[in-house]
Amino acid sequence: MFSKKQRLLSHGIAGLQHVFVSNVWLDPIYVAAAAGLSLNMSVNLVNTIFIVSGIVTLTQVTKLVRLPIIQGPSAAFDALMIGAGKSGQLAAASGSILISALLVFLLSITGLMSKILKFLTPTIIGTLIFLVGVSLSSFTLSEFLGGYPGDKGFAAPQTLLLAIVTTGIVLGLSLFARGHLKRFAFLIALVIGDGLAIFLGQVNFSLLATKPWFGLPHLLPYGQLRFNWVVFSAFFVAYLVAVVEAVGVYEAAGDAMGETIAPKRVQNGLLGEAVGSMFSSLFGGFPTTAYAQNVGVLNLSQNTSRMPVLFAGTAFIIFGFVPKIGALLALTPSPVIGGIFLPAATTLLMTGLKMLNQADNTQTNQIISGLSIVLAIALPAYASGWHGVLGQLLSNTILIGAIAAISLHIGLNLIPKYLRKVQQTNDPAKK
Repeated sequence: MFSKKQRLLSHGIAGLQHVFVSNVWLDPIYVAAAAGLSLNMSVNLVNTIFIVSGIVTLTQVTKLVRLPIIQGPSAAFDALMIGAGKSGQLAAASGSILISALLVFLLSITGLMSKILKFLTPTIIGTLIFLVGVSLSSFTLSEFLGGYPGDKGFAAPQTLLLAIVTTGIVLGLSLFARGHLKRFAFLIALVIGDGLAIFLGQVNFSLLATKPWFGLPHLLPYGQLRFNWVVFSAFFVAYLVAVVEAVGVYEAAGDAMGETIAPKRVQNGLLGEAVGSMFSSLFGGFPTTAYAQNVGVLNLSQNTSRMPVLFAGTAFIIFGFVPKIGALLALTPSPVIGGIFLPAATTLLMTGLKMLNQADNTQTNQIISGLSIVLAIALPAYASGWHGVLGQLLSNTILIGAIAAISLHIGLNLIPKYLRKVQQTNDPAKK
């Protein structure tokens, strides 16, 4: 029998494992670097994500969905946040997140969300997840190569060395290692990549000295919240994708624990995520969702206790109130970030394809997904000369894909199905 101290130590170590496996610390670093945010903005983003993830994780595990799940920023928003940062629309992004989260809160509390989730078929969701991976791959490759042709350091030997070594470590450990080496592949790659960058003189620690040991995230760091129809539409679609992802994680966590998750617990979980996302938007963060990779830890370790997740949530909050930790993470060079996320973007693409394979293998569904992907990838190349709302719409890969997939699903699946039903009802031979 283990003593109480031994059990607490075991839960604490398991909690740190959840911290390292999650993307709570990695996602905001990647977004900040790819969006070109200043160190102050980057630190604020990282600290906000830490605090919000910690609060939502603790609330979910103790009061709402009551599952040992980690909450953190969803990769579905990475490309949108990066695009907003590059185009100077972060204030509109925060406003869109706030309204999207509020709508999801209202839809969840009224029970309408369950009907919307039934409408989003595996064909639609798989297409959207695939396109999120496509969007991320473009930004990721620019980080990997150190920018674009003509930028200082683009594809320079040191840049490529950092990126290739980091990616090689992630791939090598993920594919061929076992145990902790495999489980912590991304963390190990980050540490070694940063160590190599320090050795090559690519990290400036002087900026770290200006950051205090204790601090609070800034309210409305991008200025007063704004509203933009195009930006909002893209974020709301991405939010629905994150909701579907979260529901799947709830079910997977329940399966790992041998429990059937009642609809009320799912509703509570979505409400908790929505409130956390609204809070996050006010401090410059982005929405949270439940992490599937941490459910993998539950299955691998066979430790389905909620105690490790309580430790992890507490650690997130502590990290969020220490700006030096956020600043240290934000100093990670772009090639290291690109090297880490290149395999991650690939995984997202394959997840989308896997979900598409789960859809009914009909010619109609193939047309829906195929045409949506073609339009989403091809149209933005022609949008550079367009301005205003139309230009913003045609330049957004995810939004084009969502509009195309939903419209095609309605036109090719739902309307014909409805017409056949009406025809059968009015057919005298059927009466």
